[in-house]
Amino acid sequence: MAKVLIANLGAELYGADRMAWETATGLRGAGHDVTVVLPGPGPLADLLTDAGIPVRTAPTAIVRKSALRPRGLLGLVRDAVGSVRPGLRLLADVRPDVLVVNSIVAPLWLALGRLRGVRVVCHVHEGETGLARPLAVLLHLPLHLAHHLVVNSRFSLDVVAAAAPALRRRSTVVYNAVAGPPAPTPPRPHPEPLRLLYVGRLSPRKGPDVAVAALRVLRDRGLDARLTLLGSVFTGYEWFEQQLRETVATSGLADRVQLAGFRSDRWPDTAEADVVLVPSVADEPFGNVAVEAALAARPQVVTDTGGLPEAVEGLTACVRVPPGDPEALAAAVVRIRDDWTRFAAAAEREAAPTAERFSPARYAAELDAVVRAQLGG
Repeated sequence: MAKVLIANLGAELYGADRMAWETATGLRGAGHDVTVVLPGPGPLADLLTDAGIPVRTAPTAIVRKSALRPRGLLGLVRDAVGSVRPGLRLLADVRPDVLVVNSIVAPLWLALGRLRGVRVVCHVHEGETGLARPLAVLLHLPLHLAHHLVVNSRFSLDVVAAAAPALRRRSTVVYNAVAGPPAPTPPRPHPEPLRLLYVGRLSPRKGPDVAVAALRVLRDRGLDARLTLLGSVFTGYEWFEQQLRETVATSGLADRVQLAGFRSDRWPDTAEADVVLVPSVADEPFGNVAVEAALAARPQVVTDTGGLPEAVEGLTACVRVPPGDPEALAAAVVRIRDDWTRFAAAAEREAAPTAERFSPARYAAELDAVVRAQLGG
């Protein structure tokens, strides 16, 4: 048994946050003594506490794109300086055998773990091919401090290895754990009007604006459809939500689009939906929402970018489209609607094998193997 400290960047319940939860509960279930450190309170902290997993707080310096600007770089340096002493103090108090850092954009934790003589594992949830090579090399440079990397897709591993080839040899691909609903609700036999669902951050890279544009195309073609946007914005991106609302209003879609905000329990909304849209325009390292759609027995349309093809590999109730193309997204929705019986049946049939492929038990076993290997290292 190891004493494991998991450092997560936030306390919400989006993709990487949910994986911090799965990592904590999975490793605890494997017999390890787990503590999680978060930058502050939030729904993830509440969930962990309710499960009896100790939660500590400490400031976390995060490398954001704003660090490319002088003011942002100064802010990063200030945050890093302010995070050193609390981080070292926490490591001295918890005295973990293994530190799991749940992102590549928190490099200070990697350095602090090394300073304390702790075995360091970095869980890579990021993967973006659009960075200039010097920037990509710089971003991935701190990963050399980790003794081992856990990477959430083959795509993400290729991105890491392109910037730092030596890291491929000490990396393990572990697909995310994605727990499904207690029992999938069967698709409606007659989806009229057609209910579309987007789940995720309201962020330009996630493409909710593309989903809205596709809805407008569907309306103009005479297809009666409704769209629910389930998610909220990062602090600082309030302008994007306002822009979305203005687009909905000026497009005459106010009676067809619902901005529902963030909900930690997505399954009631997924059960109400007919088709799930995953319209990301930037590289997705993986695709939790796509897996969740399959677990809920819902046909889906996903963009053919990043790790999304891995997430939906082998699924026939899925149509893949180019990113940033509302016309293609709308055409895929029409294709599903016009062949609804086949797509609905395929979605129901594929829910069980998807649950097995991305089960928390499989994820916990693979992470447990990584942690135990560190104890022997």
